[in-house]
Amino acid sequence: MRTVIILLRGINVSGKNKLPMTELKTLLEELGYHDVKTYIQSGNIVLKTDETLKDVANKIHIKIKEKYSYDVPVLAKEVKEIEEILQNNPYRHVPEKQRYLTFLFHETQINEVEVDAKEDEFTILKDVVYVNAVGGYGKTKLTNNFFERKLKVSATTRNFKTSNKLIELANS
Repeated sequence: MRTVIILLRGINVSGKNKLPMTELKTLLEELGYHDVKTYIQSGNIVLKTDETLKDVANKIHIKIKEKYSYDVPVLAKEVKEIEEILQNNPYRHVPEKQRYLTFLFHETQINEVEVDAKEDEFTILKDVVYVNAVGGYGKTKLTNNFFERKLKVSATTRNFKTSNKLIELANS
């Protein structure tokens, strides 16, 4: 069995798609996943499975849709993938609170997007967008929705602290 990190898009955001993590944990255990751990309320999960990443994502997506009627995109990643993404961050030199990762559900061939983001900056590498939000994520134009529109791919964003915590949970 291997450990997998699951990222849900749009759970418990602005009062929409409410899904308590205790219920989500139970749902995932009912699907046969082991050592299920959740982190904060925005759909961050670590679990153990023998299934492929695609199968895990599909099963979770279908089960949430059946039980809650939410059409929630589900991204499954190997722990090593997230570790490499964190290590490759071109903004390691900036304060942690400015660093965000927009995980793309599919690799993109687009590596540049026109935007006047003031002093904020971003780098697109395959299936992740590294964001340096100097004034904080709440003030940047470099949002999850912005990248979904420009890159034509579903995405979900996590801050640096949450991404590191998921690695910590996966390795505990």
